[in-house]
Amino acid sequence: MSGTSEGPTPAADLDRSAVTDSDHTTYHRVFAAAPVAMAVVDRAGLVAGANAAFGELLGTDPDALTGRVAADLVDLASDTRSWHAYREVLRGRQAKLRCTRRLKHPEGHSVWVQVTVAPLSGEAGVLLSVADISARRELQARLRHLQMHDPVTRLPNRTLFFERLTAALEAESYEQSGTGRIGLCYLDLDGFKAVNDTLGHRVGDRLLAAVAERLTRVADEAGYARAVTPLVARLGGDEFALLVEDSTGTEQLAELAESALNALQEPFDLAGQRLSLTASIGVVERHAAGTTATGLMQAADTTLYWAKADGKARWTLFDPERNAHRMTRQALSSTLRPAIDRGEFALEYQPLVGMEDGRLAGVEALIRWNHPQFGTLTPNRFIGLAEEDGSIVPLGRWALRTACRQARRWQLDHPEEPPIFVSVNVAVRQVWDSDLVADVAEILSDTGLAPHLLQLELTESAVMGSAGRPLQALQALSDMGVRIAIDDFGTGYSNLAYLSRLPVKVLKLDGSFVRGFQYEEAPKGVPPNPADEVIVEAMIQLAHRLGITVTAECVETSAQATRLRRIGCDTGQGWLYSRPVPPDRISELLGEQTYVVGKP
Repeated sequence: MSGTSEGPTPAADLDRSAVTDSDHTTYHRVFAAAPVAMAVVDRAGLVAGANAAFGELLGTDPDALTGRVAADLVDLASDTRSWHAYREVLRGRQAKLRCTRRLKHPEGHSVWVQVTVAPLSGEAGVLLSVADISARRELQARLRHLQMHDPVTRLPNRTLFFERLTAALEAESYEQSGTGRIGLCYLDLDGFKAVNDTLGHRVGDRLLAAVAERLTRVADEAGYARAVTPLVARLGGDEFALLVEDSTGTEQLAELAESALNALQEPFDLAGQRLSLTASIGVVERHAAGTTATGLMQAADTTLYWAKADGKARWTLFDPERNAHRMTRQALSSTLRPAIDRGEFALEYQPLVGMEDGRLAGVEALIRWNHPQFGTLTPNRFIGLAEEDGSIVPLGRWALRTACRQARRWQLDHPEEPPIFVSVNVAVRQVWDSDLVADVAEILSDTGLAPHLLQLELTESAVMGSAGRPLQALQALSDMGVRIAIDDFGTGYSNLAYLSRLPVKVLKLDGSFVRGFQYEEAPKGVPPNPADEVIVEAMIQLAHRLGITVTAECVETSAQATRLRRIGCDTGQGWLYSRPVPPDRISELLGEQTYVVGKP
């Protein structure tokens, strides 16, 4: 025999062939009957075969899909990223693509699907599967609505509001079209807590829902014939917001705020309860460029606070200058205490001059803050803040010690001259929050200044009606020999009779009295007002009968000084004599051994 003959087929090969055919048949049946829409797509992107579920999803016979462009059937070319990824899977360069698409069913309704494209093992093509996720998307939408809306008023809540606000402030949302501006009305109900406390939270919730309805109506009316209707949201509690995208200016926001106030002023009828309500609104309107959601809300919150502080039941427009003052105030408040330790404060001294001889009798110590950012600040810029946060105690203690040390230094440097006293302002909080008597005693002992050369000034409102600890402190200081003076007398109680019960040695007449003494003789055409002089003269005479001397503040002209001297005023203080000056200038005045200014 020559050559070879084919022998019988090995059993293993027959079994393998049988299994392969069987697998192909099984796979085909599974593919056709699968509830998930599937299609085999060749490397050219054409449908090689689709199952019944795929045809049902698209509302057509699955056999009619063969040869169609697969990407067109499921809208894969609608965005660049998905289209590129799909082409990479077809070429075998990417393992899988998964994306979500909204398809239009031939019957008219929309279907949300998740499309998955994956290579077929050992096959020249890919498997395209499409899962209907419409029910899941609907559930997600319902959950998102619940998550993003307030259950009481059904308005967008704080989360959705900030989502809309942030989107509105993105450059692409205002650069291509619109006005490029944004506005916000930040609203807070006046006295809403009282409704909850007296009528209960159920009535309170009904009232909030009624407020939401009225604000929504106001927004709808404001949005009529405009491109965008203002968004109404409940930010929490009794706070609401009306967001105006593409606003046309402050006038539009002002009209919206006024309409909201008018709508809420009408009484509410809630299950037999008739309630009246007002609101306060902070209004902000500005360019969207450069504005952040946080910055806009801070401005709105500040403006709402202004509306409340100005009397409620009103809207207030954001004022950059007023806000700058507030920011400066906050900056000063936060750096006040450290500034004391850093030595940023200094004292200047304004002469107190005898009206009879014009000689320097004493000085008032006036504090200055040499702020590294804002320059030299006078007391009216920071003393109120110091009293609010309690830093007036260490600041006042520093001023008292510095002034007493300086007064003692002048005395030692000019032993031939009668020693001058130093007057230091004291805040009432220093009496309450510290042991002022102990502080004064310690400072006088440390500096060597005699008690009668120290004068402490308190405002009239702080002294009049004093009882308990303040009165005890004043009496103890007086017993020590320290002089007590009432500053700005005549602006508050002006109860001279009460002075007999206080250890007061000096009255400082407020400058408003002295301004009436502007002229020796009234100018032509200006009738004189003798009442000014009569009143002041009576106050001086009564004070003298009580053993109290009188100092006139704000003396600016020789005419004023002459009239004050004529009616018996003891000392004067003001620009006629000198502005507040550094300590070395007081030393010069003492060395001159002469009248200061404005001598009789």
